[in-house]
Amino acid sequence: MKIDWFTVIAQIINFLVLMWLLKRFLYQPILSSIDERETNIKNKLLDAESQKKEAAKAKDEFNHKNEIFNKERDELMQKAAAEAKSEGDKLKENARNEANELKDRLEKAFAEDQANKNNNMAKRLKDEVLDMARKTLTDLSSVSLEGQTVEVFLKRINELQANEKAKFSEALKGGKPILVQSAFALSANQQGVIQKTISGLLKTENTYEFKTRPELINGIEILTNGYKLSWSVTDYLKSLEEDVEAGKKVEMDTNE
Repeated sequence: MKIDWFTVIAQIINFLVLMWLLKRFLYQPILSSIDERETNIKNKLLDAESQKKEAAKAKDEFNHKNEIFNKERDELMQKAAAEAKSEGDKLKENARNEANELKDRLEKAFAEDQANKNNNMAKRLKDEVLDMARKTLTDLSSVSLEGQTVEVFLKRINELQANEKAKFSEALKGGKPILVQSAFALSANQQGVIQKTISGLLKTENTYEFKTRPELINGIEILTNGYKLSWSVTDYLKSLEEDVEAGKKVEMDTNE
């Protein structure tokens, strides 16, 4: 079999031209497209990885912020609860104190009211007893009782202490008369005895003035230049009244 080299060479040339044409116009664009697509895929994969990392970072930041928020929220809630409890305790304490204060005021007002009632009753009883005593002693006054009154008064003059004698003597230096007042009229003899007793006690001579004062209730008093010496049932009643007042004050102090 005879080979047609011209045809073979032409076929080879045609094949080479075909291959070049295919490479130039077909394979090269396909390969470029494949490379471009592969590049795009790689870029997208890189972008996806980057986005994944950013998403993970964002998630971590969100979780961290959420933890901080939860912690701050819990702290605020605990603080609010503590403040509410403290305020509640304070309000309850204030209410308790106000209630106790009101109770104390009511008890004090009640005690004062009872004390006033008791004081008023005691004052009425005291006044009635003293009035009865004054009336009884006034009704019992007699000549013999008047004589005893003078005797008791003279005894009191003679028993004056040194400091009282000094006050009496000092009062007489003014030269004023000695005023002798009595609940009953003194006889001349009784007046003389009183003058003699005073002169003997103080070693002085003085002028005297005698007056009657029924309110002394069977009593006698001496007045001169601001000095006073007396004895009467009134003094005893006044002493009794002072004792009653003192006893009442001690009782009130004890109750408090």
